[in-house]
Amino acid sequence: MLIDTPTHRPGTPETTATSTRRRHDDAPDTAALFARMAELEEGPERDAVRDELVTLWLPMAHRIAGRFRDRGESLEDLRQVAALGLVKAIDRFDPGRGAFESYAVPTITGEVKRHFRDRMWALRVPRRVQELRNKVRVARRELTQNPGSPEPSVADLARHTGLTEEEVGAGLEALESFSTLSLDAELSTDDDGYSLADTLGTADSSYDIVIDRESAKEGLRRLPERERAILYMRFFEDMTQSRIADRLGISQMHVSRLISRSCARVRDEVLGQRTGKRGTGGPSTTV
Repeated sequence: MLIDTPTHRPGTPETTATSTRRRHDDAPDTAALFARMAELEEGPERDAVRDELVTLWLPMAHRIAGRFRDRGESLEDLRQVAALGLVKAIDRFDPGRGAFESYAVPTITGEVKRHFRDRMWALRVPRRVQELRNKVRVARRELTQNPGSPEPSVADLARHTGLTEEEVGAGLEALESFSTLSLDAELSTDDDGYSLADTLGTADSSYDIVIDRESAKEGLRRLPERERAILYMRFFEDMTQSRIADRLGISQMHVSRLISRSCARVRDEVLGQRTGKRGTGGPSTTV
């Protein structure tokens, strides 16, 4: 990156000879090295020139990495990512296309941003949500850059970004969800404090009972009246098989066989219905 440094004072004419341009201290003049590397074939000599270029430009990569400090990643790891971006920039750079710094800065910056996008989420988040998060983050910064600016509302962010308020809401949630929270995290500082795990529900087995009862209703309705009466007396009135036999005037063995046969019939019908639903695909298409 080149920075113009004016050398003239007010009232004196500015001339081309007196104007100077200063490079960053970490932007060395390596045009000759790049030209030499471009002429060399793959081998030890080219690798040596490449390593020299990496060494010379590494301070610039570290400077770029420093822009992203205090975002949840250690500076050393950011420097490693930036160094990887530098290597990619050196390998892909064409000396005939201009200055290396103009090509390397966006390449290294993009590598660091991709690191945050793909590796820094504790949970895998869809790319669309990550993009919404970035748009909302940039919009909040732009709307509050002036001192005294109020915190923008969801509607303000939606107008500024061109997103819907629902999309802005998803982006705002993602801003607060960059990392996970331990289930052991304390949510209360009182003596009777509790953790996040204490607020989570558990599976209720009663739901399974409801599902089984609803599934069995149709099968029970299709049973003969006597079998329905026997099942009702046995399982709802809690009568013994001998009492049922006495009431109906049949043997206890017969009652036992009827109960077993009726239960098996209802169970088979329910399981058959569930298997049929699982095996049913989308609508068939006839060509």
